[in-house]
Amino acid sequence: MDVVFHTETAVFNYRVAGVWIQDGHILLHRASGDEIWSLPGGRVEMNEASPLSLQREFKEELDLSVQVGRLVWIVENFFEYREKKVHEIGLYYLVSTDDKQALPNGSFHGVEGERLIYEWVPIDELEDIVLYPEFLKKALKNIPQTTEHLIVSN
Repeated sequence: MDVVFHTETAVFNYRVAGVWIQDGHILLHRASGDEIWSLPGGRVEMNEASPLSLQREFKEELDLSVQVGRLVWIVENFFEYREKKVHEIGLYYLVSTDDKQALPNGSFHGVEGERLIYEWVPIDELEDIVLYPEFLKKALKNIPQTTEHLIVSN
């Protein structure tokens, strides 16, 4: 059971996301038919440690075994989505893999079908896309050496 709570006007969500940087590119995804990009990841399940959640999400979505590195950001994110106020707690970890399966260049779909589109986006071009949370456009250019706690509103 995902750690998410809905009311008539609001949603609370507990999410993990992977920061996977390779050759000056960051792996992002978006829903098909949507223009909003985000870091891959997903909801934490009840009684599941956040690093295990992230490993599970990468396995489910891309059939990849990833190593979860250090925690980069703890983000309290407040935004509106589909006419609801969202309060999201997000844990953003560095990820990498020894998996020999290489992800393709350009746009591609994960193993769940065409629901999500993935792409390696040049970090220098993040200002040209719609990326949420917005702090990532600048923050991904200079990953902090210690974990940072952020409170953001979009």
